[in-house]
Amino acid sequence: MPLLSIVVPCFNEEEALGHFHDELVRVVAGMSGVDVEFVLVDDGSSDGTLAVMRSMRAADQRVRFVSFSRNFGKEAALLAGLRHARGDCVAIMDADLQDPPALLPEMYAAVAGGEWDCAAARRTSRTGESRIRSWFADSFYRLFNAISPTKLVPGARDFRVMSRQMVDALLELAEVNRFSKGLFAWVGFRTKWLEYENIERVAGGTKWSFFGLLRYSFDGIIDFSTAPLALASALGLLFCLLALVVGLFIVIRKLVWGDAVQGWTSLAVLVLFVGGLQSFTVGILGQYLSRTYLETKRRPVYIVRETEDAARG
Repeated sequence: MPLLSIVVPCFNEEEALGHFHDELVRVVAGMSGVDVEFVLVDDGSSDGTLAVMRSMRAADQRVRFVSFSRNFGKEAALLAGLRHARGDCVAIMDADLQDPPALLPEMYAAVAGGEWDCAAARRTSRTGESRIRSWFADSFYRLFNAISPTKLVPGARDFRVMSRQMVDALLELAEVNRFSKGLFAWVGFRTKWLEYENIERVAGGTKWSFFGLLRYSFDGIIDFSTAPLALASALGLLFCLLALVVGLFIVIRKLVWGDAVQGWTSLAVLVLFVGGLQSFTVGILGQYLSRTYLETKRRPVYIVRETEDAARG
């Protein structure tokens, strides 16, 4: 029978993992004509997540796991899960049950039927989130789609089922700085979208702080758009023209009216403003340069400490 691999990145999910496994087992029991494996990725958790994975493996041989030597981030965990997945189709889910397992049979059927290469989920609401956080999330999608040729579907989750062809295409992308939402869209393929209302976590708390999400958003924009570089160039050109106009105005003012240059305060403010603008544009260049620097190092995206085949105490 065809094999469905379910990849689950985990970071400090000791409280939620058992609930997730029980619910997932219940759902896949109703899926006929397919074998299932669970590929759990421990992203350097500091709680008992790894111990829970070992126990789950001992009780259910369909469970496989990969444990990192430290925390490398969710993007690294997703990549590791995709690399270790052996299925004809591969699903990605979070362990907190905010990705409803009940959608899994419909998503798998859409891909296994051959009409779609990917079935993905998107939230139609952000119930339970603060208005400020929701506003920033919506603004990110609008900004990203305005400046990037790669388009994101608002509310899109990582929760999806993909064909082996699409997974192999993703694994060919070798960059270290990864933004999976953008990569899913960049490789293309036919995607069916399923909508659902936001669901609260079954246990534990979110691992994403506001500033962590903000930094992640900046990473996505830099990875998939050169518009910030164009903005830096445009600002530089604008201020060169402004300096030329102001210079001509001062010269004409002196020749026609004989008025001496006044305004040391305004001059100081102008110097500080232009200096800040220069630092801002140099900072944009630095962000792109730093990513080039990190890519040239060719360090591994993650380091595996343990798997189910080489378990440690």
